[in-house]
Amino acid sequence: MMTNLGKGRLRSSFDLASNRHFIVISAIIYLSCYSVTHVGASIHEYKNETFIRRANSFFFHGGSEGLYASRVTSVNDTQTSEEKSLNGKSFIRFDSITFRRTKGSAEKMNEMQQRTGLVEAIIVKVRDRMKIGGSYLNSDAICCTPQLAKDGSCKVGEVIIHDNPDTPGGPIRMQKFFEGKNEEATMVLNVDINSTGMYYLYFMFCDPALKDTTISGRTVWRNPDGYLPGKMTPLMTFYGLMSLAYLFLGLIWFLRFVQYWKDIIQLHYHITAVIGLGMCEMALWYFEYANFNSTGSRPMVITLWATTFTAVKKTVSRLLILVVSMGYGIVRPTLGGITSRVLLLGVTYFVASEALELVEHLGNINDFSGKVRLFLVLPVALLDACFILWIFSSLSKTLEKLQIRRSVAKLELYRKFTNSLAVTVLLSVIWIGYELYFNASDPLSELWRRAWIIPAFWTLLAYVLLAVICVLWAPSQNPTRYAYSEETGDDLDEEAITLTGSAVKVSGDLATVLERKERKTSLAADHVFGLVEDREEDKRE
Repeated sequence: MMTNLGKGRLRSSFDLASNRHFIVISAIIYLSCYSVTHVGASIHEYKNETFIRRANSFFFHGGSEGLYASRVTSVNDTQTSEEKSLNGKSFIRFDSITFRRTKGSAEKMNEMQQRTGLVEAIIVKVRDRMKIGGSYLNSDAICCTPQLAKDGSCKVGEVIIHDNPDTPGGPIRMQKFFEGKNEEATMVLNVDINSTGMYYLYFMFCDPALKDTTISGRTVWRNPDGYLPGKMTPLMTFYGLMSLAYLFLGLIWFLRFVQYWKDIIQLHYHITAVIGLGMCEMALWYFEYANFNSTGSRPMVITLWATTFTAVKKTVSRLLILVVSMGYGIVRPTLGGITSRVLLLGVTYFVASEALELVEHLGNINDFSGKVRLFLVLPVALLDACFILWIFSSLSKTLEKLQIRRSVAKLELYRKFTNSLAVTVLLSVIWIGYELYFNASDPLSELWRRAWIIPAFWTLLAYVLLAVICVLWAPSQNPTRYAYSEETGDDLDEEAITLTGSAVKVSGDLATVLERKERKTSLAADHVFGLVEDREEDKRE
């Protein structure tokens, strides 16, 4: 029963938005950014939302998050009273949840009755979802009926919950009644979480007379260490470590850059830009998550900067790999006529990636439907495929040119680069398969404690590939091994200086050159001597 409820809510969340183009969605989101200052996250807000009919009940999905159990922590004198009350606590707090029924519904109620309508809030872990509804009573009903109430298994007008005393920690039920003919009822309470799990919150009622009732207010979900949802908690530590990793890589690159600044080529500036973008991206995500953890909401400005830096860095990284694969600065001095096509692909990828990042990170984390995600992921995946095909096609042509020109050092460098890209693509394909399997086998986020490794892998893979590029194209005293130079007859001498391992081959080439010079000398001598002999013969005549 609960499975159908959850799926029904997810299907209905973004049905209208799924038919729009991703560029339109990104434009709408950008425009909406100017009208709000914070975005709900662990704070789930409800603004006159309506209940949905399911079976013989009406329900509203109030949110879902992974929560860790409360724990006992030490308290020190420097903490404020509020910090002491929150320290180590995990809870769901109902802040002025208001149910508003229609005026006609209130007038139909009996004035003599003190309680004239019941609304229930039910908190249930995913593993206990089958305890909601009458399945254990061989019934498809969600609300108790007079027939089901005969044996005392449930009460008429309430949601059926199978509560087994032998297995404590099951669904939690909170009830709120309308008083007399009042049109509003308010629920204010705090529910402590003493068991780790993925929790779903549903507001439900069974009385058809309450049809068209709306809900407003908010609920606050908190873990022991802060408001960051359980499946996102490890990411804050991960982004902190990645910030240090980018800082370490940037420091080494900067020292190398300064040491050989006279031999710097254009490609080194592009690599420096990618490292700088990576440092800013990781730092922004860390501060965004830290603020999220301390306040429960995501600040619009930091979130926008973080998502934008992510989209820019992804775009610049892919363009860097593409132009290197084309041999820019190594085999060819410019991109020539294909510059506009490269820029067009980059701009298109940035727009698609920015739209995906914005929709993923703005709004409640559990409100992102599968249809919208698929709608936004597909353009990014197709553009990534275009990048991969173009990169390997360009690499093939570059390797062929280097073989024809017998540029041994550059050829060896590009072979290492090609192998690194091939391994990266292979790992990406394997991980995409794992991600699809993970999402398909866990539709209700029961494996939420492992969900953080999905985005973490892509961040780590991008960092490793960037580190490989930094090693292959590191600044040195002899940049001629990868810098562009006019293909002249001394190209072999240039490669001979770079590759000591091919000494035998180069020696043979030098011997050939010397032999050619000797031939030219002998021919010239013969020609001179021939002229002398002719002159002597003329004199004799």
